[in-house]
Amino acid sequence: MTRPRAPRAWLGALLGLALVLLGAGSIVLSTASEARRSASVVGGNLPVNVEAGDRDALTAHNSPAVARNPSDPSNLAVASRVDEPDFSCALTISVDGGRRWLPTKIPLPGGGRSKCFAPDLAFGADGTLYLSFVTLSGEANLPNAAWVASSTDGGRTLSRPKRAAQGLVFQLRMVADPEVPRRLYLTWLAAREVALRRLPTTGNAIRSARSDDGGRSWRPSVAVNDFRRVRVLAASPAIGAGGEVYVAYLDLQEDRLDYEGEHEGRGGPPYRGSWQLVLSRSEDGGETWYQRVIERRLVPTERFIALLPPFPSLAVDRRRDRIHVGFPDGRLGDADIVVWTTVDRGERWTRRRVNDTPSGDGTTQNLPELAVAPNGRLDVVYYDRRADPADVRNEVSLQSSTADGGFGKRLRLSDRQFDSRIGFGSERELADLGSRLGLVSADARALAVWSDTRAGSAKIRRQDLARAVVRFQNGEPRTSGFQWVGRAVGAALALAGLAMLCGVAVRQRRRARPGENALCDPDT
Repeated sequence: MTRPRAPRAWLGALLGLALVLLGAGSIVLSTASEARRSASVVGGNLPVNVEAGDRDALTAHNSPAVARNPSDPSNLAVASRVDEPDFSCALTISVDGGRRWLPTKIPLPGGGRSKCFAPDLAFGADGTLYLSFVTLSGEANLPNAAWVASSTDGGRTLSRPKRAAQGLVFQLRMVADPEVPRRLYLTWLAAREVALRRLPTTGNAIRSARSDDGGRSWRPSVAVNDFRRVRVLAASPAIGAGGEVYVAYLDLQEDRLDYEGEHEGRGGPPYRGSWQLVLSRSEDGGETWYQRVIERRLVPTERFIALLPPFPSLAVDRRRDRIHVGFPDGRLGDADIVVWTTVDRGERWTRRRVNDTPSGDGTTQNLPELAVAPNGRLDVVYYDRRADPADVRNEVSLQSSTADGGFGKRLRLSDRQFDSRIGFGSERELADLGSRLGLVSADARALAVWSDTRAGSAKIRRQDLARAVVRFQNGEPRTSGFQWVGRAVGAALALAGLAMLCGVAVRQRRRARPGENALCDPDT
């Protein structure tokens, strides 16, 4: 009598499946171990602005811009927008890698009768520091001009500012060419008319101007955006690997809620339609511009004031000629951080979700800032409310790209949670934590700066600048020998399991249909 073979076949199949699952688990665990071991916060959180040590201070610092001196990596500079107790701006420098910070006096045009606001900064290729800002005038605090000052001593002192543009200049940003000394680019929104917390007319253009002498003189400005895009704002510039200029900006499409201020400056649900995220490119030094759409259906995640919008973050990997753009997107039901990447100067884009939270978990991740280290590692820092089910209290998180192009496990930078409802506009339930965060990345370290409200309250709308330093293993996420062994063992187990499953399938097929080849049959 022939003994039945079915139980033996099922036993082999189960054993093969177990080996596949065991191997896959080994690979996943070794990868997770890599993410855990690749980076760490060094030294905790330290304040940047000088008022942070004063318990009675009422200042609200936000929208930090951070730059590192290419001639002296220990020389850092941070510029911030100040919203309370009056509109202003601040510049703080460090000469010891960010351990201690010193304020720098910003000379104002007109004998100090104007207010400095919305600063940006950049180090030039020769180590000169440039600071841009707008001046405000009148009871309505309207901008009347854009200015640029410079420093040849690492930011300890600044020159008298030179005027770069006139008129209703909003959302001023600056970038310095990393290869050509004294070459600067400015971008801004040139408003034709302004009302309280809104832009009453459409068709306001994003403009750009170039200087080849360190801001002493400027070429005539040109429009960056396509004139058919009538609700554009929040332009972020960067320099490409070949000296081309890129500008990422938002096209709000039909969003009158935010652009024309139909929300009257009050909090509530975001616009229910969609925006577009756009990239402009110039290959002739900013004379002519070409448009490419990054994202055709960007789902808004929050309301904002059109005069002070959140900026998309634009970072260029000059070594590999890659462009990365980051911004929040709500298509999965809540605010997620998304990074779009192109390797062909904007013709095609890949999309990656950054935050490692469950999809649609109801928590907010917003205002990402991107930076590329010289070795190509992409770092993303952002505000993160995953630890608060009420979606109110912020943390600050950082995630970095891995060798396979994904993003590793998040690293919490803030050592305390802080309230997202504290800041200018909190009485209208539209508290403003600023337009961006600050981030600079080196091969072995990264430094992040954010607006922190832990010393504020509902009545005292105080915001301080906090910083954290991240240390990476050998400059980027690294796979250890143990992890390589784990992956190799996992792959071997998975292959053995697949071979066993295939063998069972072949034997069963041959028994059922003798002489007929099966898919796994080596003779096929």
